Amino acid sequence: MTTGVRRRMGVEERRQQLIGVALELFSQRSPDEVSIDEIASAAGISRPLVYHYFPGKLSLYEAALKRAAEDLACRFGESHEGPLGARLLRVMGRFFDFVDEHGPGFSALMRGGPAVGSSTTNALVDSVRQAAYDQIIAHLEIKDPPVRLELIVRSWISLAESTALIWLDGRRIPRAELESQLVHDFGALAAVSAAYDEEMGALVRRMLEDEPADGPFADLVARLIALAS
Repeated sequence: MTTGVRRRMGVEERRQQLIGVALELFSQRSPDEVSIDEIASAAGISRPLVYHYFPGKLSLYEAALKRAAEDLACRFGESHEGPLGARLLRVMGRFFDFVDEHGPGFSALMRGGPAVGSSTTNALVDSVRQAAYDQIIAHLEIKDPPVRLELIVRSWISLAESTALIWLDGRRIPRAELESQLVHDFGALAAVSAAYDEEMGALVRRMLEDEPADGPFADLVARLIALAS
């Protein structure tokens, strides 16, 4: 019979462990409600040792948010093959996977949590939004996006954030419906802008040319025609 020996962790390994433990706790409850004592207990170390690796709860909170922000930004990555509507639908699926798995942490990331006003927290949120924007623009294959398109994409990203935060408060609408609705929202925003701008009109026509009959944008068109008639 052998007895297990606890392996001593290096500094960076221990830091990453604490970040992971904090993220797990933040995914269950608001960071405001999670204490350093709980984090230390979950990590199997003492409270003073947590402070050895992080000077305070705020620094650990920001490190956890940084990892969460990087994970969330990666959810917008998608192959550039196939119709745009189907790509956006898959992106929304991964986005809501994150929201569903890390509800309180997502709310803290977007609302600021205990770090309201922190320049670090604000920068992390901005980095996620910029990553999402860059990915959408890349899918549209436009190197120098016109101002109307920038307005649409950034407005849509804000709409996705707000929708997710509202959905977390009771999950009163089926998640799949919201994912589809957000893709429809993107198409609708682009279509309204196309009515005023020929450059946007050309973009929307290109989006619809590649859209199959059972795609999200085709579904939106059919629903609007039925509504108008």
